[in-house]
Amino acid sequence: MNRPASESLLAPGPLVLAGMIFVAALTRLLPHPPNFSPVEAVALFGGAYFASRAAAIAVPLMAMFISDLALGAMLGGTYFEHFTSPAYLATWLTVYACVALSAVLGFGLRGRVSGARVLGFSLIGSVLFFVLTNFAVWATATPMTAHPACVSGGLLPCYAAALPFFQWTVLGTLFYAALLFGGFALLRQRVPSLRAQTV
Repeated sequence: MNRPASESLLAPGPLVLAGMIFVAALTRLLPHPPNFSPVEAVALFGGAYFASRAAAIAVPLMAMFISDLALGAMLGGTYFEHFTSPAYLATWLTVYACVALSAVLGFGLRGRVSGARVLGFSLIGSVLFFVLTNFAVWATATPMTAHPACVSGGLLPCYAAALPFFQWTVLGTLFYAALLFGGFALLRQRVPSLRAQTV
């Protein structure tokens, strides 16, 4: 049996979604405040609109991986040297786990996208990212890899030390969610094939 065109990753709808996600992920190469990134927004967006749940998770993960490769090429060996340390590797893997979890969270937006719901899900995704990644920093903390509070003060001081970065996580998620969800809403008004709840 042939799959419906809307379920094929080579159909126009999925290609548009993937293109938007990859472009957003590559903005990580531009100068930006720490943690002001599209990480959570691309995952929520993919979860909300890909008809294929596997693609909804895989495409944001691939986009993040390619943007990591591009950052490594741009910044030189120092970017990937971090990943030879178990502590940095654990945090890096936690970031990817957050992307996958946020895509699953985005399933809750399917067919029910609104400004208020995108705002709420963006805040939830930002909190999820903050809690999990900083827990990973604390759990693997050494004097060479973490803020001093994460080594000697315990988990709560580690979270407190990360609070200045949390505001940028929230602002980045809201900014890119507005661009992705708002931009796709405009496209759907002009392109009938994109008007299905998921594509």
